[in-house]
Amino acid sequence: MPDVQHSEHLDPFEERLTAGLHDAGNAFDTDRAALATAGALKGRRRLLRRRNAAVMGGAAGIALVGVGGALLVPSGDPANRHGSAATSTLSPASSSTPAPVSGDALIRTLEKLLPEGTFTKAEARGTNEEPSPYVQLVYDDGKGASAISVGLDRLRPGSDQARQATQCPGKAYAHYDSCVTSRLEDGSVVMVMRGYEYPDRRVDTKRWNAELVTPQGQYVSVNEWNAAAEKDAPISRSQPPLSSAQLTKLAAATVWRKAIDAIPRDPNSQTTQPGSDDTGVSVSVSSTLRTLLPKGLKVSETGANDDAGFGYAVVDDGKGKSLVQVNVQADMADDAGDLFGSGTEVLSDGTKVAVHQGAGEKGGSGVAMWTVDTLRTDGTRVVISAFNSGAQDTPATRTTPALTLKQLREIALSPNWL
Repeated sequence: MPDVQHSEHLDPFEERLTAGLHDAGNAFDTDRAALATAGALKGRRRLLRRRNAAVMGGAAGIALVGVGGALLVPSGDPANRHGSAATSTLSPASSSTPAPVSGDALIRTLEKLLPEGTFTKAEARGTNEEPSPYVQLVYDDGKGASAISVGLDRLRPGSDQARQATQCPGKAYAHYDSCVTSRLEDGSVVMVMRGYEYPDRRVDTKRWNAELVTPQGQYVSVNEWNAAAEKDAPISRSQPPLSSAQLTKLAAATVWRKAIDAIPRDPNSQTTQPGSDDTGVSVSVSSTLRTLLPKGLKVSETGANDDAGFGYAVVDDGKGKSLVQVNVQADMADDAGDLFGSGTEVLSDGTKVAVHQGAGEKGGSGVAMWTVDTLRTDGTRVVISAFNSGAQDTPATRTTPALTLKQLREIALSPNWL
């Protein structure tokens, strides 16, 4: 099963965690070569929605990149009806360092936690295997085959990644029927989303998932499909088999937490303080963007106010929806030569400004993308793009974006980003 890692050509703000997750979620992709280059040079600074983005990938999409978490389940939980047996399967011998949990043990545990049915095509990776453990199989309750996967990892408690792992993505980036985030009695947070494998719905494969993060940073991602595989398999049932409540209970089973505790810890990963954001950006991008939008625009959707580094808004001036998105990066001065070529405008204060106009690259018919890319002398980079559609992967809703290049330039150069 291939590892779900970001290549050097992926956008720095698209951090699925993307742990296989998800699709949008995965959420934001500027599609600009310059931004992709910046990502390669500066590293994966952000986890961008989940993703959906992040914990999906197929036999592969289950490998989680850089997140983790698990949840406690209330006693008497039906999803944990085999709890004693499952716990016995995973419980390592008592010691300061939990014994590894094998892939076979994870398979047996998932089978015991699911309702009665048949199981085929099971595969897994144990806790002592890189990059992170997972288990997946094909489950049939008599109403049709369904691929089901569980990914396990850990996140730094209180970090931006931990928060975003359970935050519903904006519909401008992830198309879904419903998404709810709630907090359990033990303080763990769970997001349950009913969406689709393909954002453009070219195939009506449904993917429902539950993302859980405990106060200790344990992370469990459960995914199910209405087909025997996440991709390239015929639809075998109208809906995935597990309800939202069952997804939550499955992800909350205490046995997954035991497995996560057995994952070897990387001493080099404990470098960021809880609650910190590795983007180097403290400003709330979505809320700042909203204050800078021209008057007369109706805002129908916006990003989370506490989402540093990336923000967006879907606006309408009466002529149709238009997506506007902003990326803010710190410490980019060393990359100026790679990001800004000949033809770049240099202002009197040394700020570099580049303008791009072209077609959108996410599949939306007739979508145009206008971008203003700026780099200040202190290394702060602000990139703003506008589209003539409310989402990059949906058809154009208007001839041009709702904001002019002049307006985009004014927003990008605003001192508010500093």
